[in-house]
Amino acid sequence: MGVRDSEPPGGGRFDEAGDATRRTHLANERTYLAWWRSGLTCLAVSFGTGKLVPSLSDETRWPYVLLGTGFAILGLTFIGYGFFRLRRVEEAVMRGEFERPDDRFIAVVTAFGMVLGAAVIAVVIFET
Repeated sequence: MGVRDSEPPGGGRFDEAGDATRRTHLANERTYLAWWRSGLTCLAVSFGTGKLVPSLSDETRWPYVLLGTGFAILGLTFIGYGFFRLRRVEEAVMRGEFERPDDRFIAVVTAFGMVLGAAVIAVVIFET
């Protein structure tokens, strides 16, 4: 590995700490977009479950509407939390600290997702 290998593209001085901070900010932005993707996916599942499935079948409508509403709530929660988390991590990086996610929030979202999954299983089994 020569001297040229440790230089940044285009020459100039290599700032390892500054580069690490930039990479951390970019990683935080990618994580924010992942929260958005998850939220939008839940909203799409919400529409499919709550609106499309009942209109395409002769099944009882209310379980699908309830599931669709649950997925919509989860999707909006992901999008909202993504913004909150983006800001908290950004502030922590600027202070040179690490910001852990709130364990209670993660536990609640996980439990809600598991309840939704169990409800989907129940609807698939009992509504056929």
